Amino acid sequence: MSPMFTDLPDLVAERLGGAVIAASDEFFAPKEGLLKPGPPEWREGVYTERGKWMDGWETRRRRTPGHDWAIVRLGVPGIIRGVVIDTSFYTGNYPEYASIDAAVESSDLPTSRPSDLETLRWRPLLPKSPLKGNRANPFELTAKPSRVTHLRLNIFPDGGVARLRVHGEAVPDESVFGEGREVDLAALENGALVVSASDMHYGNPQNLLLPGRSTHMGDGWETRRRRGPGHDWCIVRLARRGVIERVELDTDHYKGNAPGHVMLESTDAGPAFNAAKVRWRTLVPKSAVDPHARHRWDGRKVQAATHVRLNIYPDGGVARLRLFGNVAV
Repeated sequence: MSPMFTDLPDLVAERLGGAVIAASDEFFAPKEGLLKPGPPEWREGVYTERGKWMDGWETRRRRTPGHDWAIVRLGVPGIIRGVVIDTSFYTGNYPEYASIDAAVESSDLPTSRPSDLETLRWRPLLPKSPLKGNRANPFELTAKPSRVTHLRLNIFPDGGVARLRVHGEAVPDESVFGEGREVDLAALENGALVVSASDMHYGNPQNLLLPGRSTHMGDGWETRRRRGPGHDWCIVRLARRGVIERVELDTDHYKGNAPGHVMLESTDAGPAFNAAKVRWRTLVPKSAVDPHARHRWDGRKVQAATHVRLNIYPDGGVARLRLFGNVAV
């Protein structure tokens, strides 16, 4: 069973703009393999001019003191709650240990030149920890949470890592929320987060908040077929308390499994949010939706909101949810 922190967004995902910007060595497999989407792949009997083809990042055998490292720029700055260092298919060539350092930079590094990297001030995030080969190694972080923009993955002394996943909560630059500026209050990259859902059998509800259109049916939130009374739902904590002016909901790729109807409700709650105790008010009344289509509604611009509940009847899949508005003063 996966640890709970893996339900949070992967802040180094390529689709969010995450990138490996430098590495000490990448002789056997390129550093970019660390952040590839999807699970690692094994290709039986496939070799390159440098050796066995491996899916991930792999350094040469170190014959001098020291250790190897890779520097990752988060796609979205944020607070990291846990990491997964995946050594799938690395059996005799995985690192014995790994650690992670963190840094924060007010602006993105333009290149990966050593002179650029020297401006980063590193602090320990994950202490030196043992790894197991050919498996995902999850680590829940207990360090004092703070905003991070870059990570340095250290491996001791060398070897291969298939994937790096960094789960947490996005904390964008405050300039995103300029006065009078319309913003998507339900965008993951702006700091929105799905805090609970009735079901996530076929798709993580955080997918609702990802940028861009969905790429396939597995790239949204989909519940199992409901066989009893009731309906499915998920609750989104908005990026900021704000007034929602327009709503967009996309059932892209859900052709035989879109909900029949949807309804959206909002509430204005404090930090100690309790879904059972807040008072929900209608944002979008119960409305029929079409499969594989985009839907738009005007928001009821009456009160500010901190959370929105998306209700789907009775079940099914939704690809994306957008809630455009202004931050409340």
